Amino acid sequence: MSDTSFDVVVIGAGPAGYPCAIRAAQNKLKVACIDEWKNYDGTYAFGGTCLNAGCIPSKALLESSELYHRAHAEFAAHGIAATGLAFDVAKMQKRKAGIVKASTQGITGLFKAAGVTALQGHGRLLAGNRVEYTAADGGKRELVAKHVVLASGSQPMALKSLPFDGKQVVDSWGALEFGSVPKRLGVIGAGVIGLELGSVWRRLGAEVVVVEAMEQFLAMADQAVAREALKHFKQQGLDIRLGAKVSGADVKKDGVTLKYTDAKGEQTVTVDKVVVAIGRRPFTDGLLGDGTGVRLDERGFIQVDDECHTGAGNVWAVGDVVRGPMLAHKGKEEGVMVGDLIAGLHSEVNYRAVPSVIYTAPEIAWVGQTEEQVRASGREYKVGSFPFMASGRARAMEAPAGFCKVIAAKDDDEILGVHIIGAMAGELIAEAVLAMEYSASTEDLQRTMHAHPTLSEALHEAALAADKRAIDFPNR
Repeated sequence: MSDTSFDVVVIGAGPAGYPCAIRAAQNKLKVACIDEWKNYDGTYAFGGTCLNAGCIPSKALLESSELYHRAHAEFAAHGIAATGLAFDVAKMQKRKAGIVKASTQGITGLFKAAGVTALQGHGRLLAGNRVEYTAADGGKRELVAKHVVLASGSQPMALKSLPFDGKQVVDSWGALEFGSVPKRLGVIGAGVIGLELGSVWRRLGAEVVVVEAMEQFLAMADQAVAREALKHFKQQGLDIRLGAKVSGADVKKDGVTLKYTDAKGEQTVTVDKVVVAIGRRPFTDGLLGDGTGVRLDERGFIQVDDECHTGAGNVWAVGDVVRGPMLAHKGKEEGVMVGDLIAGLHSEVNYRAVPSVIYTAPEIAWVGQTEEQVRASGREYKVGSFPFMASGRARAMEAPAGFCKVIAAKDDDEILGVHIIGAMAGELIAEAVLAMEYSASTEDLQRTMHAHPTLSEALHEAALAADKRAIDFPNR
């Protein structure tokens, strides 16, 4: 690498960093992007946690395991006799690895096409917009940039009482690499990651015990949705224990005995493997040198304003390493915004319309405020709900579980939140995000024609139900 001077240097090539680098390059800026992600085999790869050990590989295994489960549990209702069903974990893992490799190599191609200088190794911000780059061979170089973007991502949080050993006690990445189905699997944390990973291995035959410290299930979700989800997860065989605080564990060759305390007192449960999924923390190890002026808050997040500027010269930060939900799409939009702002263009992120999705079955998705949040705000509101069991398309799909829920203001009818649990919820939520981006009302949704028969009609009917005008289900 002969060039050491750039308009923009991005540290991190995950879902926040690589879009930032590409957008900046599209804006005719000279850009370098540094990333130090290493896979288990020691090879470098772009894409960060999302592509290598999170979003993409987990969805690959969720898809494989759901198809197997449906063949077992649903095909008979369609008149399809599926006998002698079997699965091959090694083949599932090989398929997953192929998808991951294609995705990460795709970023290399995108960088090349956009003219981004791709650097694999460690990036460290120094004072004066300088970046120390340590290459894979250990050699060091100093880069100078007019702007630096920090996009170093996040990492799994560990329990002090139960450290990761990579074999019996693993993080979310380790849980995606099992070579066989554990007979009994313990999952600590009933959040998005814990539920998705628990679902994968439960569908393939593992007994899954999910231990959650909070008394409330899916506290971040609308509680009507959370109650519906808990019912279905329990029906699927997930043993979810709420209000259960892990106090320690006894790790032996033949299993792990978790110790926890709940309303009944001290309890134990013995499993073959444990997945610790208690959340993630910003990854800033070795990121900041002395005198950079970049500040961290009490939880370790880089402090930024609404435009993701750190307040330290021309240094920006995006993605999981800054405030807000740790979601790949939120990071991507922040990266694109910063790539435009650096070029002098207008850009912004609407943090009121950030969707969330849990890729279980049924899927769960939402955008905006929950009913509990709206009620706490004191604003008068109305609610419309429509069950998928009343949807012709859902019944034809043998997927009648769940519902769509729309929350809107009583005074001006603006949609404040949309919550969906059911088949394809992650796809259906996009319409609600677009509606909220334009500050749409329930009347706007009511007057929008939806194709028939589709699952999206359930959202249409939920909007009508907010004014007690639903056609295909009795108004209550």
